[in-house]
Amino acid sequence: MSFYFCNKSALKNTALWAASIAFIVGAALSWGAEAASPVGPRSVVERATTNILALVREAPDYFDEDPDRYINAVGAELDQVVDFRGFARGVMGDYASSSRYRAMTEVQRERLRDQLNRFTEVLRDGIVSTYSRGLLAFGGSRVELGETEVSPGSTRVASVNQYVSAEDGKTYTVKYQMGQYKDGTWRLRNMIIENINLGEIYRGQFEAAAAAAGGDLDVVINTWDDSQIRTKAEEGR
Repeated sequence: MSFYFCNKSALKNTALWAASIAFIVGAALSWGAEAASPVGPRSVVERATTNILALVREAPDYFDEDPDRYINAVGAELDQVVDFRGFARGVMGDYASSSRYRAMTEVQRERLRDQLNRFTEVLRDGIVSTYSRGLLAFGGSRVELGETEVSPGSTRVASVNQYVSAEDGKTYTVKYQMGQYKDGTWRLRNMIIENINLGEIYRGQFEAAAAAAGGDLDVVINTWDDSQIRTKAEEGR
């Protein structure tokens, strides 16, 4: 089997991230179930986790010949629970802020909306490719759902803790920052792994790229490279 990552450290870190993404599918859907469905959270977690791990188990049979089949399947699962557009807007920071948008002409607003849409697609594709490939290296770890912390400022914001016990005996803490939407479902907005805030890393990379491009967001979007994000996150581990 071929793996996308070239070194053991990168593979280990990305596998952990991928494991976290896999289990957030269950965690997020369980929250949605509590708000909008009589289905118990444990049943929802079990079903969602089973779905995505089934894809991982089946992938070695065909991945080398048809990797897109596997990557697209994982992407379809993530699309159900990850707010990629909201995450992309957060990564763009001040460049996509409400105050900046309000100060624009209608022509400028239309351009910014197009840029946000395109960046959402680019960001989403990079994340899906990274984590779906990382999942192929995931195995032997024990994942336990921990406590849930509801924001004191809003019952529609919460963090779900997860504990991942790796093969080397170390336990990693993963915090999923969740938001509840109008339809009652909860979606993933950001993730913090061992105090490494992935949203902040992505936003810092976007700001640096935008500064280098003289504020030309089209250049940033057209040259976005998710591998730079993985490198920065790994350096912080």
